[in-house]
Formats: sequence, structure tokens, C-alpha cells
Amino acid sequence: MRRKHPSVVIILIAIFSLARSAGAQSSPGPKDGKWILAWSDEFNGPRGSAVDSAKWVSEVGGGGWGNQELEYYTNRVQNAYQQDGSLAIKAIAEKYTGEDGTTRQYTSARLKTKGKFTQTFGRFEARIKVPRGQGMWPAFWMLGDDIEKVGWPGCGEIDIMENIGKEPSTIHGSIHGPGYTGTVGIEAPYNLPGKKPFADDFHMYAVEWEPKAVRFYVDNDLYVSRTPKDLQAGQKWVFDHPFFLLLNLAVGGDWPGNPDATTVFPQTMLVDYVRVYRRGGDK
Repeated sequence: MRRKHPSVVIILIAIFSLARSAGAQSSPGPKDGKWILAWSDEFNGPRGSAVDSAKWVSEVGGGGWGNQELEYYTNRVQNAYQQDGSLAIKAIAEKYTGEDGTTRQYTSARLKTKGKFTQTFGRFEARIKVPRGQGMWPAFWMLGDDIEKVGWPGCGEIDIMENIGKEPSTIHGSIHGPGYTGTVGIEAPYNLPGKKPFADDFHMYAVEWEPKAVRFYVDNDLYVSRTPKDLQAGQKWVFDHPFFLLLNLAVGGDWPGNPDATTVFPQTMLVDYVRVYRRGGDK
């Protein structure tokens, strides 16, 4: 076999590495040809514009959201806007009084697709750069669309990604349902090698959801699978009906704890895209 000149080899390796990097940045989703894109938001609107109201609903309020959170979620463009091909959800330290008369010292945003888009089963993914700092609590998650009928946790909850600022190198994926909520939820952590903070870069977070399984991924790395076998006797598997998506950035709460003197504001959660796929028919 004829040997290549060392400089040619080096150049080829460099080109290959750049190509791999570019491919990972531009299209890190599924490659097996069995997934069909069903819904997405690439957040390519004008800089500073509001999110697409045909796809997202802003939840508003400052009642703690069942977690003793400290922020007031608004529908203002200051807290959720499009910026250079990403969604920015910004937590701001400011005194704010909502129309309900509730006053909080922080504002942020919580977006959902309820009433706009739901899906049963498939692949749900987003490429996100989380914020950093004590008391920060970004999340990408899902709730059953029957929540108004059966309530929570009977509707089911899938937390695709949660991060709390005091654990900068760890994200959590979990499922919640009747009898397995809160501290007894079925949860698994994922840690970046070398204790590298997730806030340093974008990462892809996804679940692949089937009738009897929910698989959790970070950057296409499968780190845990959940099935009805994970439930205890008497617990019900409630992941068999349509779910909607949520993105939010909470401040404080009973899990992350409150911001302290080390926390810098504002903090921003950046979302490059959200994509939902359905399984294509095998031929």
C-alpha cells in the first residue's frame, strides 16, 4: 500500500474533524431514518422578537408553582425572546407585581405547547445551553394533556432535563406519576466527564418514548431507560396518552435552594431548537 505524506494525513484528519464538528452542530438529531419530523421550532425569528404564539403559550403567575419558587413568570418579551437563532429565557432580579397582585423579586418565563401541540410517543429533543449559579433551575419537560381532567400527577410528567445551579456538572431525567412524585420520583442523574459544567456549552437532551418505555439521552448518549418494571406494586404507568412540552427557568425553590451572594443576574437559558419526531413505518 502506498503511504500518504504525513502532512496530507494531518490535513485530512483536520478536515474530517471539522466536518464532524460542523455536522454535530447543525443536525445532531436521529440519523437512523426511522424518525419523521412532526413538529419543531428553530427560533429563527427577528432578534428581540416574541416567541411564536402559534406554537407556545406563556404561563403567568408568581404563586410558587408547588415548589416554593421565587420568580414571577411573565408574558413579557424581556423574559422570553428570540435571539440569533435561539430562544432566550431570561431570569431577572427585579421587583415585579403581577396583575394578580403578587409581588416577587425575580421574573422569568415558562412556556408550554398545551392547546397548540401534543403527541403520544416519539422522540422529543432540544439543544440547550443552561444558565449557571446557585438557585437557578432550568427545565425541558412534558405533562399529560389530561391534566385539567385528572390533575397532577395522574396526568404523568416526563422531565427530559432538569439542572440545579449547585450541581453544575449534573442534569436529571425523571418520570412522575401517581405514587411516584417529588423525592420518590423515578429519577436518574447524568454527569459530564471531568466535572465540566453544562453551562459552558450547548448540549442535546432527548427522550425516546414508546408504549412501555421512556429512554433518556444527553448528546445521543443513552443513560437510562424507564419501563413499567420500575414501578412498585400498586403504582400506575400513565405514559400512554398525548403530552405537551414545557420550557422554563425557575429561580429558587425547595430543590435548588435560593440564590445567594454568589448568584449573578440576569441569567439566561438558551434553546437552539426543539424538535419532535414520530416513528416512521418500516418497509
